[in-house]
Amino acid sequence: MIEVHDLTKRFSRQTVVSDVSFNVGQGEIVGFLGPNGAGKTTTMRMLTGYLPPSSGSVSIAGFDVLRQSVEARRRIGYMPENVPLYDDMRVREYLKYRARLKGLSNRDARARVNDVVDTCGLDSVRRKMIKVLSKGFRQRVGLADALIHSPDLLILDEPTNGLDPNQIRQIRELIRRLGERHTILLSTHILSEVEMTCGRVIIIDGGKIRAEDTPRALVDNMRAAGRVMVELQAEADVVIEEMTRLDHVKRVTAGDAADGDDRWTSFEVLVDSGTDARERIHELVVRKKWPLRDLHRHTASLEDVFVELTRRD
Repeated sequence: MIEVHDLTKRFSRQTVVSDVSFNVGQGEIVGFLGPNGAGKTTTMRMLTGYLPPSSGSVSIAGFDVLRQSVEARRRIGYMPENVPLYDDMRVREYLKYRARLKGLSNRDARARVNDVVDTCGLDSVRRKMIKVLSKGFRQRVGLADALIHSPDLLILDEPTNGLDPNQIRQIRELIRRLGERHTILLSTHILSEVEMTCGRVIIIDGGKIRAEDTPRALVDNMRAAGRVMVELQAEADVVIEEMTRLDHVKRVTAGDAADGDDRWTSFEVLVDSGTDARERIHELVVRKKWPLRDLHRHTASLEDVFVELTRRD
């Protein structure tokens, strides 16, 4: 559905996107992740034809975005981070207007408006002025606009931006349902949403692709050391010295107890990747007779992968 080859974008002397290449197959839901300024939005704008690339190529459903721009854009539904809406129009009126702009006949526009109003849960506000809508409903109107012409591909840039947890959950479920009928490229900073929604993840940083795989595979293959969390009663300096001597332990740091009880100290133990030092730590605690109330291995997440690949320190 999406084929990107050596895509580069320069603004004056600054290269924002550099030799980016990736593919998205039909029916996939792919998360497109990166820190602020990584080149995500610029890449998405080039995919939609909004920005021309400095070099490289993009094709959507087999149509070159530059040479066959109209055919490519007919197959794209794009929802930008800040959805531009006409506040003085009613929801239904706006969606019909957008449908006509996208080439639908008057009859088809009416039918599609009914469909997207139902799909996006807008029935209760269909006659309301857009300016009175909540942030959640405005996002839904933007998504309905992206869907109005039945595109093969949805490109969604921060669709849950500014929403509360309940609204985020609703949009997530909606995206899942849309993934049954559309290919979706999704950019978001909420990594837990990506883990629950996307079958594959692309991480970009500094204008370059840093990783590309399923969320599970990225977590399993991350290079960072494993972490063991310990909470006990003992002198922090003594605990750090003793635990650092254990096999495969790289570093031990002390922090505050989770509940603020200063009798207890929490420790983060970094161990070699692929090792589990819990048994050795427990033996040490028993031998030293330190009161212990927590010992667990930190389970890596997509957030850990993201931080490892994009952190600056």
